[in-house]
Amino acid sequence: MIEITGKHLINGQWVNSTTATFASANPSTDDVNPWTFFEASADDADSAVASANDAFRQYRRKSAAQRAALLNAIASEIENLGEQLVHAAMSETALPQMRIEGERGRTCGQLRAFANNLLNPISPVFIDHAQPERQPLPKGDSRLTNTPLGPVVVFGASNFPLAFSTAGGDTASALAAGCSVIVKGHPAHPATTELVSHAIQRAIDICDMPAGVFNMVQSTTPQVAQQLVQHPQVKAVGFTGSQKVGDILNKLTQERPIAIPFFGELGSTNPQFILPQKLASDAQSLANNQVASMLMGHGQFCTSPGLVIVQNSDGLEGYLATLANAISESSAGTMLTKGIAQTYNRQVDLLLSNPSLTHIASGGASSGDCQSSANAFSVSASDFIAQPALQEEVFGPCALVVICDNDEQMGEFALSLTGQLTASVFGSDDELLDYIDLVDDIAQSVGRLMFNQLPTGVEVCHSMQHGGPYPASTAPQTTSVGSQAINRFTRPICLQNMPIALQPEEIKDGATNPQVIV
Repeated sequence: MIEITGKHLINGQWVNSTTATFASANPSTDDVNPWTFFEASADDADSAVASANDAFRQYRRKSAAQRAALLNAIASEIENLGEQLVHAAMSETALPQMRIEGERGRTCGQLRAFANNLLNPISPVFIDHAQPERQPLPKGDSRLTNTPLGPVVVFGASNFPLAFSTAGGDTASALAAGCSVIVKGHPAHPATTELVSHAIQRAIDICDMPAGVFNMVQSTTPQVAQQLVQHPQVKAVGFTGSQKVGDILNKLTQERPIAIPFFGELGSTNPQFILPQKLASDAQSLANNQVASMLMGHGQFCTSPGLVIVQNSDGLEGYLATLANAISESSAGTMLTKGIAQTYNRQVDLLLSNPSLTHIASGGASSGDCQSSANAFSVSASDFIAQPALQEEVFGPCALVVICDNDEQMGEFALSLTGQLTASVFGSDDELLDYIDLVDDIAQSVGRLMFNQLPTGVEVCHSMQHGGPYPASTAPQTTSVGSQAINRFTRPICLQNMPIALQPEEIKDGATNPQVIV
């Protein structure tokens, strides 16, 4: 068993410089867990960045095989935490054991996938060989590769205490890229954060990496977060959270004397377009599947389906009746934090008071400060388009059914969409062909477009795109999930006439990785 100290991990040491503390909350009991954590000071934040910057100068020269060994070791050490990690995460999030164990598997799988990609590169290396005799001017030898950006600040996410937090996708891809990392732990699960940090520290020791390649600070104050993203030695930021906080931090990164990339995932309503023939033939199954998807994780997935777009046509009455019945039979659920529950309940109250909306159903009554009930509403497409506030994500088990009068209005709705992580279109092959213009319009607003499939669940694979136009993300050209996420934390660099002795192994002639030689 690892002792939870409540301290920060800076340059391989567990330290604290203040006496101010905060508690780890237990949303299942509306009480606190038996741990306290020290608030990071400005000095702690500065020390963490300085440590990461010093380590980066060494770590950036590590080979792909050495970085892969570190990632594999981190995965193994996380698994070695055993039940202690699972129980801590459950007590801090109210998520069930199966969910935490599955997320642990995904986290370790991500780390090992990046390690495998380092050992078996999937991206080509471009090499232009020298032509010294070329006339009228000789051609030099040039080789295109990528170089790591530098120290990266990663913010843990509230809804994924493992897969999008301390050793999650942003940390894994940054380390794979050759960057050092400073994690700002999420205050909703500080014990989980500390345990995973212990695992990473052990892996660093095993692999003889510089101690400061990974640092972690804990804080509940916005000042520490702001200080980290403004620090001149920080070269990029990975963030998953609310649009409000993400916009503030992104603005700070762009107002620096030298702006840096801010890779923020800020929310999505994940619209579900049901075409008329599909609605007429499968109304009940579509409604039941919608409720099952929106109740996964009690609606606290970034891909939870919060919008359903249908036409006032055959099948609509049966769809709404089935939706109402399924939601009415659902039980109240515990949310990740008291603050998230309060925000969700406040947003539902605003929807209930909106005269343009019809309340379809509510789930079982909630009890306790961290609980909430599922809800569904309907609204006309014209009223939805006229009220931009309805496009804002309701983080929790809530869906809004938008009813269109005809094809033209459904198309108008698609054009009104803000950026989304995902969207789905339900229809037969023939019907989808008839609505190809609608499909193309939807595609302009999303990072991942699905057909006859609900969006909950994100596969970690080469072809995944988890991002989208703002406000789904602040960098729609990149993904936070899958092998291409490594590109967030690198930039291209052309090495011209570099002596062979200095060339990285991956760009040398005869290297085993795929090459395109021009």
